[in-house]
Amino acid sequence: MKTSSIRSGTARPRTRRGAAAGQRGHRAIWWLLLTVGLLPGLWLAARTAGAFGGLGVNPIETLLLDTGTYAMIALLVALSVTPLRRLSGVAGIGRYRRLLGLVAFGYASAHFLIWLGVDLFFDWVLILEDLTTRPFVMAGFAAWFILLLLAATSTRAAMGLLKRNWTRLHRLVYLAGILAVVHIVWLTRADYRDATIYALILAALLGVRAFWALQGARKSRGHPARTGAR
Repeated sequence: MKTSSIRSGTARPRTRRGAAAGQRGHRAIWWLLLTVGLLPGLWLAARTAGAFGGLGVNPIETLLLDTGTYAMIALLVALSVTPLRRLSGVAGIGRYRRLLGLVAFGYASAHFLIWLGVDLFFDWVLILEDLTTRPFVMAGFAAWFILLLLAATSTRAAMGLLKRNWTRLHRLVYLAGILAVVHIVWLTRADYRDATIYALILAALLGVRAFWALQGARKSRGHPARTGAR
């Protein structure tokens, strides 16, 4: 009895210390990912201020191109979290999906605001004309709007309010990825290398997702039959 009580008494502090260490590790990784995610934006901000050679002969085009690139890469990284979690078996990876998604939304919003305010000077006639006559603008705006909805509902309060609908809503992130790729493809005039890379990565992520969904559907259909045979 005494031995067991001593063991249980020493196990609890060790468990608490282990949990505290895990929490510190999680925070360190969270801050590291946030720092890495913000570095491209800080680099672009420094160039906008005139450092490191500035933005070149067409600063508005550079701002739009770079923020769009950062948004696309961040979105693909965010979409990679679930496949990496399932393939690696490390459940903790899923903790960082929201952070990476918000980084993608941040760059997408910067891209949107630069187009809205710097490129078009908040001229609503030109804005509406672009939104109704240019397909690549329509696709880009639709992708940004989906990310806006997902960012606004990424809190625990929203999860509790929407319940099962929250998962259904956040599956739209894949549609946002498709629209973002379509936006880039339609916008590209000559060099399609970047657009092709984005499309291939997204297709691979969607393919893995579809494979797992079909696999799960087959298992759910086959399970009752195996149970009945027993």
